[in-house]
Amino acid sequence: MKKYKKVYIEITNICNLECSFCPGSKRQSKYMSKEEFLHVIKEIKPCTDYVYFHLMGEPLLNPGIESFISICAANDIKVNLTTNGTLLKKNRSILLDTPGLRKVSISLHSFEANRERIALEEYLGDTVNFVKEASARGIICEFRLWNAEGAGTTAENSLNGDILEALNLAFTSGGVNSQADLESAMYEGSVLRQNIKLADRVFLHLAQKFEWPDLERADPTEAVFCYGLRDQFGILADGTVVPCCLDSEGNIPLGNIFEQPLKDILASPRACRMYDGFTARTAVEDLCRRCGYAERHKR
Repeated sequence: MKKYKKVYIEITNICNLECSFCPGSKRQSKYMSKEEFLHVIKEIKPCTDYVYFHLMGEPLLNPGIESFISICAANDIKVNLTTNGTLLKKNRSILLDTPGLRKVSISLHSFEANRERIALEEYLGDTVNFVKEASARGIICEFRLWNAEGAGTTAENSLNGDILEALNLAFTSGGVNSQADLESAMYEGSVLRQNIKLADRVFLHLAQKFEWPDLERADPTEAVFCYGLRDQFGILADGTVVPCCLDSEGNIPLGNIFEQPLKDILASPRACRMYDGFTARTAVEDLCRRCGYAERHKR
């Protein structure tokens, strides 16, 4: 079976926030059960060493999160988790004391994208305290600010200066010794840098806001390259296998991992057509022709 760099697993499609940049999901709300997760891990173990608890939803809402991390560790699979950060304090002991967690990515841009929230100082204080403890225990931590404006996109980023100041005060051992240094490190010429090291195992990841794939988008393009089904694929909470982490509604269902073997799903005619199409820099699926993120990988 082909090896993939990562497999996205949506352990829940339920979220405790309503971010303005997120399309949300019209699918039935669901938590993946322990039994279902065990089956998923059994199926994906031959094809990857890394799973990412990320698609839609907030993974820390799933009450089985501790057992899920332990199951992965028992199968020599490393866990990477993406969170909005609001539940890190509540789940601190689970995340820090359960072996198997490799990386935590915190979407700081979700704070400003919500109307009802705690104070910024409290939010950042909780996330920074968690990151300091986690990184000291060998867990890679990434702060994400994916709200820079780009061509044709506007974003909510008026609090970025306050966020950068807080990060600078919290982390000074990575060669960023002032807020001005941090802000100047964000660019190489006029190009936004993506990764800035703040401390050992602590990083700031910057990116422009992107447009989610949308079947209603009016300007489709066939000239698209994507790593979907080449380096990655996703599994939704109900078991639907999708080509990438941006198919939030399961518009390209390749099969269901609870109903058929994963190897057959990934070798299906539809999956093969997508893979061959991207090899030729051509999107064969309508949703892929309307993906603002995939356009970044045109070659």
